[in-house]
Amino acid sequence: MSARYPFTAVVGMDDLRLALLLNAVSPAVGGVLVRGEKGTAKSTAVRALAELLPEVAVVGGCRFSCDPAAPDPGCPDGPHGAAEAAHRPARMVELPVGASEDRLVGALDIERALAEGVKSFEPGLLARAHRGLLYVDEVNLLHDHLIDLLLDAAAMGASYVEREGVSVRHAARFLLVGTMNPEEGELRPQLLDRFGLTVEVAADRDPERRVEVVRRRLAFDDAPAAFAARWAADETALRGRIAAARALLPSVRLGDGVLRQIASVCAGFEVDGMRADLVMARTATTLAAWAGRTEVATEDVRQAALLALPHRRRRAPFDAPGLDEEKLDRILEESAPEDGPEPPGPQDDEPPSGPEGPDGPEGGPDGGGPDGGGPDGGGAPPPREETVPGPREQETEPAPGRDGDGGEPGGEPDGRPAGAPAAQQAAVAAGEPFATRRLDVPGLGAGVDGRRSRARTAHGRTTGARRPRGALGKLHLAATLHAAAPHQRARGRRGPGLVVRRDDLREAVREGREGNLVLFVVDASGSMAARKRMSAVKGAVLSLLLDAYQRRDKIGMITFRGREAELALPPTSSVEAGAARLASLPTGGRTPLAEGLLKAHEVLRVERLRDASRRPLLVVVTDGRATGSGAPSPLERAARAGRLLGAEGVASVVVDCESGPVRLGLAGALARELGGAAVTLDELRADSVSGLVRDLRGGRGASAAHHIQDSRKVA
Repeated sequence: MSARYPFTAVVGMDDLRLALLLNAVSPAVGGVLVRGEKGTAKSTAVRALAELLPEVAVVGGCRFSCDPAAPDPGCPDGPHGAAEAAHRPARMVELPVGASEDRLVGALDIERALAEGVKSFEPGLLARAHRGLLYVDEVNLLHDHLIDLLLDAAAMGASYVEREGVSVRHAARFLLVGTMNPEEGELRPQLLDRFGLTVEVAADRDPERRVEVVRRRLAFDDAPAAFAARWAADETALRGRIAAARALLPSVRLGDGVLRQIASVCAGFEVDGMRADLVMARTATTLAAWAGRTEVATEDVRQAALLALPHRRRRAPFDAPGLDEEKLDRILEESAPEDGPEPPGPQDDEPPSGPEGPDGPEGGPDGGGPDGGGPDGGGAPPPREETVPGPREQETEPAPGRDGDGGEPGGEPDGRPAGAPAAQQAAVAAGEPFATRRLDVPGLGAGVDGRRSRARTAHGRTTGARRPRGALGKLHLAATLHAAAPHQRARGRRGPGLVVRRDDLREAVREGREGNLVLFVVDASGSMAARKRMSAVKGAVLSLLLDAYQRRDKIGMITFRGREAELALPPTSSVEAGAARLASLPTGGRTPLAEGLLKAHEVLRVERLRDASRRPLLVVVTDGRATGSGAPSPLERAARAGRLLGAEGVASVVVDCESGPVRLGLAGALARELGGAAVTLDELRADSVSGLVRDLRGGRGASAAHHIQDSRKVA
């Protein structure tokens, strides 16, 4: 087995190392979620932790790692009785993002169960991770049905596998560690709350630290065993400290005054439920044990809050986790126990200085060891606030030009007044988001599980049966028995009462919903730049983005203004990135509608090659105007681009933003060319009682109406 990168050789990342070590001392803390940009050694640090975990005692020969002192009475390999104990290292099990359900929970041989009455069960990753560490890299990309299984196992401490009345249960208690890049999308709130602690990591901007990171990595890649040997003494010392903290943990006292502080902090940040209070109490206790103390101090509570609350506090949609440290300090000061213990001094928690190896002091050039993020080592660096950038209000608006494109006579070609810098084209604040009607793709897809359009999925209502294609999915028992009926044995003959051949097996065909690629094409030209109207348009797009987040879609955004269209956001699962781009979107200039549609055509062509099963939904947000010069006219060029998209069968919806007493109906004409539906800003609301779709192509309105559904009726 190849050597792993030593935990004590990791440079910086004090928060991450501390959170991992606290879970090594007390798995009851509840695991760690590591958020950070790509290439920040998140996975390296997590894998290195596995080498520090203490050994576990298991029942010899048990595939489910039962504890000899208290074996699971329902273990599929039991009963164990007075089985002999064996010791082995704690396991770190990695769950691939694309794993199947059977790979995670285990597989039952249904054919043997039906024909022979034998429970033949092959354990999955949850069984292997029992009493160890389950690591999910890119946990935010995990499929919803796997997340549901993880949630069930984490909540009950057991995994249940049921197939048509055949059931197997085994214990599944594990330390859950996940890493994710927020740019690729956020986690479902239910799974997010299951992680005890969360930390933000980012690449260090200090050149000296970066040099040290590269130096150590190159040394490890050149000679892994030799590099690991140089850090062996530090690793051994750290294992000893983990063991000592584990032994001290039961003696740590958590007084009523400290509990009141914890409750005040959780109430002050309006966290939901009581899990935050419990996690903070366990974390503060573990911090005290890690520091070698038997009393929990205020500084322990503060550090616990910074690790346990950022992902639990109430926040607006698309806000990144974070914590107001000034507010935290104020709450702690107001709720401090009068006779509580004093915060520890530097001498109480001084981290042991590791031997200086060839690559410098332990933990990096600054001498911070793996415990340098402890309660007194300067504390954890404050988590970065990654909130959506707020829009910059525009002092003055460009006056509308003669052609309605936002330009002035004598102004610049992009609509700015003569001599005005481009920076003056500031963004307009988005209006308040609202619940939208469901926009979906017609027909029946077969893409990734989601919550938007109808599709053949592994989960949903059963609509039929078929022969298995590869591994057997969900068994359709009635269809299997019907297929096996012709060749059953006559009564009185010896042998099994039911003969089931492999060719008789039938799996259920299910219909659920899929996630789509929702591509927004947003008009940011001068014809849309009236402040009140653009605010309403941005509010509508923000509402659609929130809807896409809830339905597990990928999203992309194209904006057009001036002379060209821009791919403001390449297709991604990070709806937060889309909201950020929208907030900073400037307006003004001409209206190159055709360029925006042609850019959409190119983006969809490329995405079709990357992921052919994910069907697109084009959402064009415009008043339908098009300006420019040359032949054919701007409107005719836009019509041609619309017909090009319509001919390829791209499902589309035009959000008509035209306002005023005189309406030209240009957005409706564009929808006809696209072969899609048109809906006004008012009709986009879920609580709208106005007509859903205007008939755009004589008799086509009824067929287009199914594009727009009430979001409250989502399966």
